[in-house]
Amino acid sequence: MLCLLAAAGCTSTPSNPGTPTIPVTNPPAGQAVVQPQPVSLNATPVQYAHVNGVTLGYREFGSGEPLLMINGFDSTMDTMWNETFLGILASKYHVYIWDYPGMGYSSDDNATPTISRYSDEATGLMSALGYSSMNVYGASMGSSVSQQLVIDHPERVRKLILESVTYDIRIPECNLLFYVINSTWNNTSEPDGLRKEAEANLAWNGSWANLSGIKKNVMLAVGTADILTPQNVTVQIAGQIDGSWLVRYKDLPHIGSRYAPVQYGENTLDFLGTKESPPYNI
Repeated sequence: MLCLLAAAGCTSTPSNPGTPTIPVTNPPAGQAVVQPQPVSLNATPVQYAHVNGVTLGYREFGSGEPLLMINGFDSTMDTMWNETFLGILASKYHVYIWDYPGMGYSSDDNATPTISRYSDEATGLMSALGYSSMNVYGASMGSSVSQQLVIDHPERVRKLILESVTYDIRIPECNLLFYVINSTWNNTSEPDGLRKEAEANLAWNGSWANLSGIKKNVMLAVGTADILTPQNVTVQIAGQIDGSWLVRYKDLPHIGSRYAPVQYGENTLDFLGTKESPPYNI
């Protein structure tokens, strides 16, 4: 069963009669609306953690339960995330952003680039930061890494958010995404770290066979105007993960959290704050 989130800017269609919805409540008349406070990337120092033979650059914001953000393709923590979006998440959670090996502030080695390798780096970073598990938010390529993370290391994931997601870049619905990634890999003038990301995506066998085995609380978010990871792919994934939340944002493109940070941020907090699991230990 899908748990469909109805919110401003979102559309949803129940997959079967009786699917529960979550109502949207507005503040009482006369009550001031609290404006989200964006974080400042430039004002937040980069820190470093040694993980699996490389040095990963990261930043942290806020306090509370940990939330690990996982970048999309061709992005670093300087370019990936909307500052207002991060500020909303950091109002309730201890948010960590970081760079893949060979990208941004992170060093690299000669290891073969794979999606599983990136998920292993994520779990290594968790350990380096002192956590045995974290909530995880992945967008675009980061949602592929996040899927692999929860498949390979389910004990390391508390709750999982997958934004602009596909279970395989080679399916017909994602032809444009495949073209972009394949073109990047074939262009020898592109930076080495970016070409390694492309290589990892091209080598990924996808997650479809393992989706039904995911037993975590999962929210899937997609814009209805996403042409790289179209909404029908997200709907297919939601149908495979029992009890997952499906949120569709009307007319928003790929990685919609960049364009509607308040809606994405507030819905993410609603999902993370829903008490569906017992408290976790650090």
